[in-house]
Amino acid sequence: METLQELYRKILKQERKKGRKLPEEYDDYPIDCLLDPKKYAPVVSVGNCDDCEGDGGCQDSCIFDALEKIDGKIYIDPMKCTGCGACVDVCKMGHLIENKEIYPVLDVLCDRDKEVYALIAPAFTGQFGEEATVGRLRSAFKRIGFQGMVEVAAFADILTLKEALEFDRHILAEGDFQLTSCCCPVWISMIRNIYQDLAGHVPGAVSPMIAAGRVVKKLHPDAVTVFIGPCMAKKREAREADIADAVDYVLTFQEVKEFFEAVNVKPKLLEEDVREHSSRAGRIYARTSGVSEAVRVTVEQLHPDKKVKVRAEQADGVKACKELIEKVRKGETKGNFFEGMACSGGCVGGPKALLDAETGKEYVDRYGDKARYQTPLENPYVKELLEKLGFTDIMDFLENSDLLTRKFGGGQAV
Repeated sequence: METLQELYRKILKQERKKGRKLPEEYDDYPIDCLLDPKKYAPVVSVGNCDDCEGDGGCQDSCIFDALEKIDGKIYIDPMKCTGCGACVDVCKMGHLIENKEIYPVLDVLCDRDKEVYALIAPAFTGQFGEEATVGRLRSAFKRIGFQGMVEVAAFADILTLKEALEFDRHILAEGDFQLTSCCCPVWISMIRNIYQDLAGHVPGAVSPMIAAGRVVKKLHPDAVTVFIGPCMAKKREAREADIADAVDYVLTFQEVKEFFEAVNVKPKLLEEDVREHSSRAGRIYARTSGVSEAVRVTVEQLHPDKKVKVRAEQADGVKACKELIEKVRKGETKGNFFEGMACSGGCVGGPKALLDAETGKEYVDRYGDKARYQTPLENPYVKELLEKLGFTDIMDFLENSDLLTRKFGGGQAV
């Protein structure tokens, strides 16, 4: 008795003899990427590149050497790809695309026994329309099956406090410097994989996304967490072994927009569900210099008489980040706090943002200016949440915050 595979091959051969152009084998790769996306890199290849006019531009664009061309197809190493999107930008044939996680998310949303929480990135404001306020977006996520929506900006507040305290404790003289650990995963991947000699200058803090996921799971042990933002690199970050306990799935703004449209949910028409948990400091993380400004203002409020002030320098874009790191290594800068964002304009310029970077920045700044509190030191929700997590004092928060700390490579914190 023939197997199904043998019958399939026989029919293909039979039909090709009749002149029909059929593939040698059925390729289940595209459907498998949709159904089991965690097996693959944040970027996937969906076509043959024999006729590409780009002369290997996609491979040259990857500073992590994640792409290899074999028999006319681009293969992407899921262990090396960070999801920065550089290869997608230069692919003239449109064969390199985002790896989508929407189908597994739909599956968990259909399970009424699961509590699923949306963790929305600080870049969200304005992305789904001017009238899609934070309160209406919260209602929209509840309408499609989420238990609730959490603003990751509130956890950016907590990590701003941590970075400010680290700066106050360690940057004591001229020549001391700190590289931010918040919040770009490509920036951190560059330090971990290319510039390891600088790892000791990065505070041992996770990103706001990871902090949000871990805290939600601490407070709701059976929760499923779904991060939503403009960034493909967050898909890779969420899978890294030492922090894979925090976020179960990552969706982009583009995926969520398509989801809303498919089920005819219009956030701008829904009721407000307002809960203010973040300060201006956490809200402005989404644009270039936002992290630096947040830390600077918090350090000044924490220690007004500190002799060594925050002198921040920023870079946006992978090339500019590399140039800034090289300047730091060579001692060719007077800065002492360095922020890198892989996307031009910061997170608002992410590859799956729904607005251009400049418009996104305007919305982020406007939302930041509406905040009741300027820094996490003023924000009572930060104090309340840290106490709920069991932190009793500042040293306890700095030294024993396993939820908020990341370590790798012989105990080095990054």
